[in-house]
Amino acid sequence: MDGMIDLKRYPLDRPGSADWQAMVAECQNVLAAEGMFELDGFLTEAARVQAVAELEPVLAREAFVHARRHNIYFRKDVPGLAPDDPVLAERETKSHTICGDQMTGSVMQRLYDWPEFARFLAAVMGKPVLYVMADPLARVNTMAYHPGEGLNWHFDRSEFTTTLLLQAPDAGGLFEYRRDLRSEADPNHAGVADLLAGRDPQMRQLRLAAGALNVFRGKNTAHRVTPVASGKRIISVFSFYEQPGVMFTDQERQGFYGRTKAMAD
Repeated sequence: MDGMIDLKRYPLDRPGSADWQAMVAECQNVLAAEGMFELDGFLTEAARVQAVAELEPVLAREAFVHARRHNIYFRKDVPGLAPDDPVLAERETKSHTICGDQMTGSVMQRLYDWPEFARFLAAVMGKPVLYVMADPLARVNTMAYHPGEGLNWHFDRSEFTTTLLLQAPDAGGLFEYRRDLRSEADPNHAGVADLLAGRDPQMRQLRLAAGALNVFRGKNTAHRVTPVASGKRIISVFSFYEQPGVMFTDQERQGFYGRTKAMAD
């Protein structure tokens, strides 16, 4: 990974060392205080340029245009809410997505499969171990957002989300989030309603820099990407789980990627 990751600032290659332990502790502290942490300049500029050069042609040629209207829950029916509750109002999400099987040998695929990356994330999240996903499509995705396109408010299925921004847009495409909006014991529908109506003072907005690694607890943190105004936003999303062999269902693959089989199948 030398030359791809700034290992002087972020010594992922030296697990257990004093510098590695200090980095993990700092990430844990920021995560506890902010609900996320960001490692600016995680990817070297040379690796970032290479990643864009590798993936942008694939995005232009082979991407699945994921366009759908959905509510914050991705579900039509939610216990405790009437079907016409404003919380269930649908808004549009649109992006151009390529899957893990379309990134073989790329910078992003190599980073995802590097064991020390998962080891570092597990340590920060307080997990004994994290595994890469077995699903050849879902394991790592790259999305491009063109002008007018964005990602609607939602909660993630997994406990935490790991992204790496490869290209920032010229305007728009901001990351907005509200940490700990709900919990396992309390869905906080009233709080969700306030967020969607623009009445939540704890909603935060973040302009990520290209090359930055961002990790946040997405399961109970509502988040979205505002529509891009100009330029293009390109971001990779990595999926890790506490158990090996995790696969999406065919229904999930069809919904997210427009297909159920890997390219080689």
